[in-house]
Amino acid sequence: MIRAEGPSARPRVQRRPPVFTEPDGPAQADNPAYLAWLEGQSMLRDATDLSRQLAGHPALWTKSFARPDPRRAVQRAGVWFTAYPLSQITADGQSFLGALGDPALWEVFARIGIQAVHTGPLKSSGGIRGWAHTPSIDGSFDRISMSIDPAFGTDAEFRDLCATAATNGATVIDDIIPGHTGKGADFRLAEQGYADYPGIYHLIELPRETWSWLPPLAEGADSVNLDPDTEARLAEAGYLIGALQRVIFFEPGIKDTNWSVTGEVMGVDGVVRRWAYLHYFKDGQPSINWLDPSLAGPRLILGDAVHSLLELGSGGLRLDANGFLGLEPTEDGPAWSEGHPLSRAANQLIGSMVRKLGGFTFQELNLGIDDIRATGADGPDLSYDFVTRPAYQLALCTGDTEFLRLTLAEARAIGIDQASLVHALQNHDELTYELVHFEHNRADDHYRLSGQEFRGRELAEHVRQQLRDVLLGPGIGYNARFVENGIACTTASVIAAGLGITDLDAIGPSQAELIRRAHLLACRFNAWQPGVFALSGWDLVGALPLASAQVDDLVADGDTRWLERGAYDLLGTNPDATASSSGLPRARSLYGPLPDQLADPASFASQLAGILDVRRESGVATGELVDVPEPPHPGLLVLLSRTEHGTMLAAVLNFTAGPQSLDLTELPGFPPGHYSSLSGGDDSYFVPALPTESSPEPATTVVNLDPFGGVLLRRA
Repeated sequence: MIRAEGPSARPRVQRRPPVFTEPDGPAQADNPAYLAWLEGQSMLRDATDLSRQLAGHPALWTKSFARPDPRRAVQRAGVWFTAYPLSQITADGQSFLGALGDPALWEVFARIGIQAVHTGPLKSSGGIRGWAHTPSIDGSFDRISMSIDPAFGTDAEFRDLCATAATNGATVIDDIIPGHTGKGADFRLAEQGYADYPGIYHLIELPRETWSWLPPLAEGADSVNLDPDTEARLAEAGYLIGALQRVIFFEPGIKDTNWSVTGEVMGVDGVVRRWAYLHYFKDGQPSINWLDPSLAGPRLILGDAVHSLLELGSGGLRLDANGFLGLEPTEDGPAWSEGHPLSRAANQLIGSMVRKLGGFTFQELNLGIDDIRATGADGPDLSYDFVTRPAYQLALCTGDTEFLRLTLAEARAIGIDQASLVHALQNHDELTYELVHFEHNRADDHYRLSGQEFRGRELAEHVRQQLRDVLLGPGIGYNARFVENGIACTTASVIAAGLGITDLDAIGPSQAELIRRAHLLACRFNAWQPGVFALSGWDLVGALPLASAQVDDLVADGDTRWLERGAYDLLGTNPDATASSSGLPRARSLYGPLPDQLADPASFASQLAGILDVRRESGVATGELVDVPEPPHPGLLVLLSRTEHGTMLAAVLNFTAGPQSLDLTELPGFPPGHYSSLSGGDDSYFVPALPTESSPEPATTVVNLDPFGGVLLRRA
């Protein structure tokens, strides 16, 4: 029997406080005090202690866990606020977690219809050099501890946040990172060959005779990225598996390959070694080995999940970088590093453990559609919607929905359940337009767009160029290219570029109104389909990008994403603040603080609340997308969904800046019957099953749409 679920039924665990002692002697492997200091704050040690507390606990057998359950997750937490700790402006003396747990904020969230908060990465991140901690090199996505970073608050404040959310019937979603850590205590112990720690990572000991092949370390650096020639030479000599399928964050001279090598490190056995190590992302993010015989890597990650769920009190977890958990050499090409069966097995293990503990998981990984379907079969409960995200942004830019309809049709043909996706507006990353599905998975398949025939990889480049032409076109200096991955921008600046606005400082009331309308259209598209709807603080306040000069130190290495991460003040509690407590400059906001918005029925937040009321009343969130018929005008989009109770819904959306009309009888296969609008107005619509059939009551077949407008129709 599966017993009742809920946080009250969960066991509780308690982590021992990390050990921080004063420096005592040299920071090297032959100093027992240094080894004890490192081990006292290592994640593997914490994971081992936490797992022992759960052994034999009966609560581990009270919940089903084998298969993902996206609709259960959507019912529990269907509308998310995705926070970014570095960007949130708080009251003076208030921590990020203190602000996020403020009952006044949760009152505002409840009025809007937000049911969950994804906190973003909050645990201590960065690295360790000697006895000193070094800062994060990737916005806290290089975790080195299970402790909450003091810059964001305390463990107690996180638990208070979870309690406040539960009081409001909401859920807190935390992060784990199955793909890598930072260069913290665990990595330093691994370099020194201590206990099981080398088994956490893809570490390869390089013989001394190969050291002369390696590039020199820059002054003060602890590692250096391998160039392709050296990578190939080490592979030919049998030490590495060579190039992988792609180099994420590729930047010539900074990251040419996925392999770096350490300097000389003395081990606990007195032997001096140099290691090659894998890092799919930055060199400060060494990748975890999921198939080392010690299973040290999986133990660390599962222990982190236990800590977040059972000590801190979160209800869900994001799995970041979870698609790169397995790799092996191939005979005649790059190493198999994406879509690997080991990644699926690891994700099933993580997802099963989290469900066993009463939580749910989602993955935020830019995979091909086939891989999203495969991982969704037995891994995370939900996947981030990288299927339609660049496609709907292209539609906003061009007023043409054809590529959006193509991607939706492709996803349906492959078997994607839209209810298993997290449909999001802006997040902390760039507008990701790699279009992995078309570029890699279906590179040689044939597609038709705008009357032209394309192979998959040609289609991907065609769409990327369309986005670049609009978002980085002449006079558009506020968006920026982010290496090969996409474009750094905010939702508002995507729309502004699509409207041809070149000077953000000159935006007037009429242009701001059009931006708000288009922004709300993006909300309708993402909220009025099955699945989770997520939006950020930048969306809620209508943030515009920062000027490059404001964050020149952060973008110096090419990471232009900092332009889109300006600070925002949700409640208006600190109007004089020019930056967040983390130092990010305040972004210009088109919409203003949420309390002010909710006092104005025409504001973004007030209209968003209405959109979410319609979502809740319709039952679309847990339904099924059944068709996307081709409209007579390229700027229109119609999403046909069926609720769990069998009710037919039709979201009719206008992606153009002008008014449009749609005769429902012109849509091929549109289900006949009487329809009413859930989104305002008393209009009644009737679609006859036969040409001779007429409505017994006054009704029309024509839907009239405002610029960037939309309606959700429900069949009687």
